[in-house]
Amino acid sequence: RTPCLIPGIDRSYCLQTEVSDLYLGLVVFRFHICSCSSTAKVFVHEWAHLRWGVFDEYNNDAPFYVSVNSGKASVEATRCSASVTGKYIVQSCTGNSCTTRECKSDEQTKLYEAGCKFVPEKTQNAPASIMYMQSLPSVVEFCDQSTHNEKATNLQNKMCSYHSTWEVIMNSMDFSNTSPINSASPPFETAFSLLQTKDRVVCLVLDVSGSMDGNNRIKRLKQAAEIFLLQIIETGSWVGIVTFHSTAQIETYLQQIINENVRRDLTKYLPISAGGGTNICAGVHKGFEVIKQKYSNLYGSEIVLLTDGEDGGMSSCLTEVKNSGSIIHTIALGPNASPELEQFSNMTGGLRFYATDTVDSNGLIDAFSGISSGSGNISEQSIQLESTAQSVAVKQWMNGTVTVDSTVGNDTFFVVTWDRSTSPPDILLRDPKGKEYRTSNFTASNLNLQTARLNIAGTAEVGDWYYWIQNKHTDSQVISMIVTSRAASLAVPPVTVKALMNKDTNNFPNPMVIYAEVSQGFLPVLGATVMATVEPQTGSAVELKLLDDGSGADITKNDGVYSKYFTSFRGNGRYNLKVRVQGKDKTVRLRRRQSRALYVPGYIENGEIKMNAPRPEPSDDEIQAKLGSFNRVASGGSFVMENVPSGGTTDVFPPCKIIDLEAQYEEDKIHLSWTAPGNDFDVGQGKYIIKMSESLLDLRNTFEDATSVNTSSLVPKPAGTKESFQFKPENVTIENGTIIYFAIRAIDNASLTSEVSNIAQAALFIPPKESSPDSTPNDDVINEGINILTIVLIVAGSIIAVSIAVSMIVCILHKKNRRGGPELRM
Repeated sequence: RTPCLIPGIDRSYCLQTEVSDLYLGLVVFRFHICSCSSTAKVFVHEWAHLRWGVFDEYNNDAPFYVSVNSGKASVEATRCSASVTGKYIVQSCTGNSCTTRECKSDEQTKLYEAGCKFVPEKTQNAPASIMYMQSLPSVVEFCDQSTHNEKATNLQNKMCSYHSTWEVIMNSMDFSNTSPINSASPPFETAFSLLQTKDRVVCLVLDVSGSMDGNNRIKRLKQAAEIFLLQIIETGSWVGIVTFHSTAQIETYLQQIINENVRRDLTKYLPISAGGGTNICAGVHKGFEVIKQKYSNLYGSEIVLLTDGEDGGMSSCLTEVKNSGSIIHTIALGPNASPELEQFSNMTGGLRFYATDTVDSNGLIDAFSGISSGSGNISEQSIQLESTAQSVAVKQWMNGTVTVDSTVGNDTFFVVTWDRSTSPPDILLRDPKGKEYRTSNFTASNLNLQTARLNIAGTAEVGDWYYWIQNKHTDSQVISMIVTSRAASLAVPPVTVKALMNKDTNNFPNPMVIYAEVSQGFLPVLGATVMATVEPQTGSAVELKLLDDGSGADITKNDGVYSKYFTSFRGNGRYNLKVRVQGKDKTVRLRRRQSRALYVPGYIENGEIKMNAPRPEPSDDEIQAKLGSFNRVASGGSFVMENVPSGGTTDVFPPCKIIDLEAQYEEDKIHLSWTAPGNDFDVGQGKYIIKMSESLLDLRNTFEDATSVNTSSLVPKPAGTKESFQFKPENVTIENGTIIYFAIRAIDNASLTSEVSNIAQAALFIPPKESSPDSTPNDDVINEGINILTIVLIVAGSIIAVSIAVSMIVCILHKKNRRGGPELRM
């Protein structure tokens, strides 16, 4: 951050950022920003989110908090830095007429009332922060250690352990090993390139070496590649095919898919036999040759590289591959595929997949189905509705349900595969209106005798499709059902699923994080059931449920991104990820993705409040809309595990960090609530260490030295459930303005502890009484004191008088009773 001069702006301090060699798809950006315009600062704000992972320093859900400075409590706007000045204003509008007044306190929250907005002064001295209100002319910096507001209840503090955004940024790889630029001007001006999409160009480069003859790999390759050519690759794309063993051969040069005849013709060039050694570089060179036969360069082209063998000569073409401009997607088949294979994907921005030899996982078919276009018209892209397989005994049935929702239905295929018999099993498929399709309606491939395919004419009926498949073979065999479709309408985006992981290569004992983003266009889909299956090289697959509840691995609740930690490692090597999503009509819904940008309600200029137009508030119907039932399947690619102990593992995984701790006063007690972590990150059940302090930084920096809270009455709940704990703090004098901070560490059975949770505050704050309009504040206080004293004296005097009168009456009656004889006594 250095000062720079902008023509026409005298001595303006601007943010100067240097980022080198940042890969965004195929485009490399190298840029410097030195501009005081709001547009440039918005760009830097969003880039900081994307590149460095910092968070907003405002909070639309908690815009105010209680702060104590020099023993005096006050309500403050959630902001950074705290030196940004302004007023707290409520605007009321009737028609085109609006009035403003100062905010009042809310009796329940003790903060400001609903509708209160912090209106900043237009002219400020505060230079920070870009992550708070970059629209202010003075703001040209991120908050650093000296300006950071650790008391603010924002996501930056919550997720980054109360460190400033600049501290986080400086620890990134972009800056940790670089020196500041000691110059008043950027080294060179920003250059932006405008790119235009072109026809998709894909060359299949397929391994046909001798090892492909084992485990039925060559037949499975043909099944999967046939589905890719007939159902997945988009119309208008160009496709070529290369095979390789010790040498490479061009099976067909690029053909443009303009109709179904071209698709069927391409399947004729798929391999049917295997033999020879493995020369991966030879196959890649031939793939480049196929593409260059039509195009002068390789930029934007794609190669789908599949192999099951090792090749010690891969390093000879790494540099050429890196500089080619082509994107290489890799599919590793079986446990012995070259460990260097993923380098091709990493260098070129391609996808990486892994398929085991376990045929009932559909791994190879899912890998090819996952290589759809990442850009262009979403309505042209294939969407996988179902992919399931199981071993079916003789004369037994495999049955299931596939839901075709209203957002898909065009170009719908039902594909049945089997692995042993030469004749198809008995197939019965029934649509939502009762129409039945039988084996005779399916088309068996002339080139691939273990695949039967049904293409539904027009748009498939919306609703549940039921299927029953009987194994007629003399032995058990694996039968699979694959269903793909495309968008039903150009005007309505389909529901899509993106399965992701936090890293491609992981070192034990670090956990993996599995993500699935479920959306319709830009709208997140809520309430879906999301199951992830992780399949290792050896051992059985592991299934886990992903959640969108804002706890554990899930950062933000109800954003359509479902998350979970994965720690069930079976050894070193590759792992395959597959995600299955199901939405039920009564539980799933859409949510409007509201802008998270900070709304600036107005400014104060020269003492005058100038309000902007009120931010439109969406109605409940706009925020949440019913979606209906749907099915989706998506491949998340593969990751590689390293340094997993060969003799098995002990308990090395601690509970995950609690990120949603909340605290509040309830009369003379403190109420804490949070989502339970697990024994191993977010799985199982842990225990708790709760600490409190009147110093936020002491609690963060020296958690163990803080005051302990007695948790003997707290019974921990399983991971993912809501915990609630109420207690009366001891040895603490609670008075107006008292703020107590709380934090939790979860602990497991092996005494492994989580990171310190987010720090929650409970503030006892009694706002001052509102002044009456016809008297001064001092008169109010005096009059209030006199009135109260008068009332107290009158009430006390009345009680004394009544007591004396009652006593006298009781005394007189008592004497009369004694004179009247026993007959009057009770």
